[in-house]
Amino acid sequence: MTYKETTDWMFSQLPMFQMQGASAYKKDLTNTLLLVERLQHPETKFKSIHVAGTNGKGSTSSMIASILKEAGYKVGLYTSPHLKDFRERIRINGEMISEDFVVDFISENKSFFEANQLSFFEMTVGLAFDYFAKEQVDVAVIEVGMGGRLDSTNVISPLVSVITNIGFDHTQFLGDTLPKIAAEKAGIIKSNIPVVIGEYSEETKLVFTAKAKLENAPIYFAQDNPEVTFECALLGDYQVHNKKTVLQAIELLQSQFDIDEKHIKLGLKNVIQNTGLLGRWQILKQKPFTVCDTAHNSHGLKIVLNQIQKHSFETLHIVLGVVNDKDLDSILPLFPKSAKYYFCKPNVPRGLDAEILKQKAIDFSLFGRVFNSVSEAYDEAINSAKDSDFIYIGGSTFVVAEIV
Repeated sequence: MTYKETTDWMFSQLPMFQMQGASAYKKDLTNTLLLVERLQHPETKFKSIHVAGTNGKGSTSSMIASILKEAGYKVGLYTSPHLKDFRERIRINGEMISEDFVVDFISENKSFFEANQLSFFEMTVGLAFDYFAKEQVDVAVIEVGMGGRLDSTNVISPLVSVITNIGFDHTQFLGDTLPKIAAEKAGIIKSNIPVVIGEYSEETKLVFTAKAKLENAPIYFAQDNPEVTFECALLGDYQVHNKKTVLQAIELLQSQFDIDEKHIKLGLKNVIQNTGLLGRWQILKQKPFTVCDTAHNSHGLKIVLNQIQKHSFETLHIVLGVVNDKDLDSILPLFPKSAKYYFCKPNVPRGLDAEILKQKAIDFSLFGRVFNSVSEAYDEAINSAKDSDFIYIGGSTFVVAEIV
């Protein structure tokens, strides 16, 4: 198969959570354990850092990877989802995995995947681990896909575990209270391995502390540390907490790696060019000031929408699309009633019909027009806006993916 045929097969033949939702969620690690055994346990052949959390996983993982790269190490980075190309998920020192490696890996293991009904995510985790082992990375930063306890990535024994924060997302799988969600994320805390908690509330702190005590794992709460003033290429207000989390994790890694302040400063400053991370308060145009952001739940959107209000502008234009399992009652009240809306459907099977989104938005006094595609909505916003206006594109990772 060609690379395109290979990835098309991965996306369509087997469940992919981002596309299909609930049907792709597997509630145990059986398949992943079978796969890593078949691959001769690649996850044991490199050092790793494990990053979970509701929001900020990708930014935090990328900053850690960038700092380690600046310190001279060969660094694997596994993140999800991708925006444009599947290979964005698996990188070494910012370079995406080769198309040939993806094709060969799937070809060699396709019959095993089919026989054992492996999910898209299980295959991809196996691919990443196999690649990092064969390329002999010094260390790999591994981002959890969803949750933690039952996530396919949770077969590693990292140097440090990181949990960025807890908010309401994927509640149909992870639980409908913050302590329940925290318990799933806390599933990555392992025996005698230090864990960094980025942000906590009283109720989630109890969960983390209890699990860390059970595992005899040293626990660090980055939220309590002073603010990090180093310049960072990631400009979202939410990066304040992520930077604290990153620095706490790096401090723990300094016993294993030669990292000094110069590497930290350069790693934060060069994080986008070192990792290819996109869609985090990404400025697309100066006039009109145009920003896209992948925030898609109430916890993340609240911060982004507050950041917009810090800017001065005449009219706010919002290009908005979501997926069909999004809890609209929790996110639509956060949006400003004074904005002009451009409703659209991201081009994935899980995309919510833009007309349905528009009708639901009316319940919250949010008014606008429906467009046939994200690009059509974006083009109309650009054409309608004056230089003194502000354009925001978001609501879903998939909306952002279509315009970056």
